[in-house]
Amino acid sequence: MFTQRLAKFFTTDIGIDLGTANCLVYVRDKGIVLSEPSVVAITENTKEVLAVGEEAKRMLGRTPSNIQAIRPMKDGVIADFDITESMLRYFIRKAINSVPWRQQLLGPRVLVAVPSGITEVENRAVKESAKRAGAGVVSLVEEPMAAAVGVGLPVAEPSGSMIVDIGGGTTEVAVISLSGIVGAKSVRVGGDELDAAIGQHMKRVYNLMIGSRTEERIKIVLGSAYPTKDDAEMEVKGRDLVSGLPKTVRINAGEIRIALQEPITTIIEACRATLERCPPELAADLIDRGIMLAGGGALLDGLDRLLVEETGLPVFVAEDPLLAVANGTGIMLQEMDSITQA
Repeated sequence: MFTQRLAKFFTTDIGIDLGTANCLVYVRDKGIVLSEPSVVAITENTKEVLAVGEEAKRMLGRTPSNIQAIRPMKDGVIADFDITESMLRYFIRKAINSVPWRQQLLGPRVLVAVPSGITEVENRAVKESAKRAGAGVVSLVEEPMAAAVGVGLPVAEPSGSMIVDIGGGTTEVAVISLSGIVGAKSVRVGGDELDAAIGQHMKRVYNLMIGSRTEERIKIVLGSAYPTKDDAEMEVKGRDLVSGLPKTVRINAGEIRIALQEPITTIIEACRATLERCPPELAADLIDRGIMLAGGGALLDGLDRLLVEETGLPVFVAEDPLLAVANGTGIMLQEMDSITQA
């Protein structure tokens, strides 16, 4: 007990939502201290890190040939080990700088949220990256559990709670009871797939090549899962695939909703598959408690209404869906001493 108290005095506890699109860092007793894009800018030849986070994201699609802006996370897991390590080191150091000097003497204890469907090899890769980035003890928690805790679902009760966490690279669907995941489905479809579907639509219909930032902007302004704002329009600028010259076209929300149907259907099917495998007693609980949406994808207009139509259950959007997983790791950090290292 004395050793644990001494460790708390000289170290700090950090929760990390290591997302495909964004990385959020929670420091115990301070809350979320950092929320930045999971992007790293490096030089082509020497692989030297030039920028991380928001500064690196501004370089996406705008760099000269000798600089690359890379997203080292893909589908919720590490795609580039070395770049992820550099990114984690930057985020951990930035978080540690926000605590008193005495809590910087030992490597921080880190709790990282990971997708429920990743392999043991991918689990080890996350832990190794965090340790090499400067962490002391590294523990892992499944994202749907962290999201459920973060949005305030009664996960410890002997009754069913359902969470749908739609991130940048994955969608995590889980039914939780007695602090355990009873049934879960993880599909590698999320915000990135929605963006890509918009990009493909622009190529197919308008012969227009657009960048990832423009895809995301179209999704935010016009994207919807339900015909609520089909008349809305916006101008989109890009490069004509035939002439190679800059070109502007006008698009509407109706066509974007149709373009998004395929990835949205995958998310709906993951929800249905999880419900079909749910034990009858917990399924009965969900009739009253419904489904909670979290993650950036929960902000897609009309997604809650479409899920109500497809499942017949009440659907709620979390108050701060983007912060759900990070807040969940923060709450679980309060019980850090009782978490067994994964």
